[in-house]
Amino acid sequence: MFVTLSDLNVNVRLDGPPGAPALLLLHSLGTSSDIWDGLVGALSGGFRIIRPDMRGHGLTGVTPGPYTIEGLAADACAVLDALGVEAAHVAGVSIGGLIAQAMALHAPARVRSLVLIDTAPVFPTEASWRERAALVRAAGLAGMADAVMGRWITPAGLDTPAARGLRQIFLRTDPEGYAAACEALAACDLSARIGTIAVPTLVVVGEDDPSTPVATARALADSVPSSRLVILPQASHIPTVEQPDAVAAALLDAFSPATRDDVPPDLYAAGMAVRRAVLGTAHVDRSTTRITDFDRYFQTFITRTAWGQVWSRPQFDRRTRSIVTLALLAGLGCEEEFALHIRASRNTGCSDEDIAELLLHVAVYAGIPKANGAVRCAKEILAEMAAQV
Repeated sequence: MFVTLSDLNVNVRLDGPPGAPALLLLHSLGTSSDIWDGLVGALSGGFRIIRPDMRGHGLTGVTPGPYTIEGLAADACAVLDALGVEAAHVAGVSIGGLIAQAMALHAPARVRSLVLIDTAPVFPTEASWRERAALVRAAGLAGMADAVMGRWITPAGLDTPAARGLRQIFLRTDPEGYAAACEALAACDLSARIGTIAVPTLVVVGEDDPSTPVATARALADSVPSSRLVILPQASHIPTVEQPDAVAAALLDAFSPATRDDVPPDLYAAGMAVRRAVLGTAHVDRSTTRITDFDRYFQTFITRTAWGQVWSRPQFDRRTRSIVTLALLAGLGCEEEFALHIRASRNTGCSDEDIAELLLHVAVYAGIPKANGAVRCAKEILAEMAAQV
């Protein structure tokens, strides 16, 4: 459908039941609302999904630049107004994540919670964005398509139908819309203000993203109160295309937390979303295919209880809960589970330094032999994971 604003016709795609909580999804520079296609099936059961094409992108109208991030945030709020939505959960990728931050700062009553995906409060440098805007106005987008795709998708994912489709979306973007959005990025720096964001926030980043790398995402998560970090393996700057299941699981976890001691409507589904976000979709898929009648109830029990009730609680962020879990497993000598959670630490924001430090506490409080075995196990797995990067 199209929503008419004062100076613009905005293409908006709607999915999910009309009465469900609103979920506003904001796409990245040079793409469109299509980058969320792979998540709609998982999210539309419990949310009214609102996917606008940004000014100058997709099927939305193009106005002359320069644009501003504040103006693009006002566009997003105007779309909510036109749809009669007072407040929404908001998720954004790259520039979409910057727009989401601006919404939380300038219109906090409109934002229930945030998921900031492969983004930052400032995208340096101002000069480089202005140079890119001038280049695109002069020569179009085709000449930079290979370089852009190399930043958006990992090498292993480039030769896939999803990546080829993403390239076509990029090439169909209006050059003026792209250039004007580059000028918005050039002029925006929210880094001094993001500490005042007051809504629950999840920061998500592809492990292999060169544009907003893990260090940038960790700094963002450290700066925003009530935030936590999820790192997605085998993903670059547009993980909604490359790893849609993992991103969907992270969003479900962020927007449907068990915040009270009472039982949420679907504890198993909530637990499975958290389990996938922490342990990885591939591991969980392998585990579920091995379920038999012998352990079916046991698997349901741990998904509902450990993941749906304990890991979903808001008191600890994901990194803290990972540290606590690793220390307990090392102290109990549960090597197989310890190894599993060492691998999962890449998805929780728990660093190698965190693991080394927590094992010192294990040595003091659970004994040196237990800690010694855990150190050996951790070193082997961390070295193995480092070699795979």
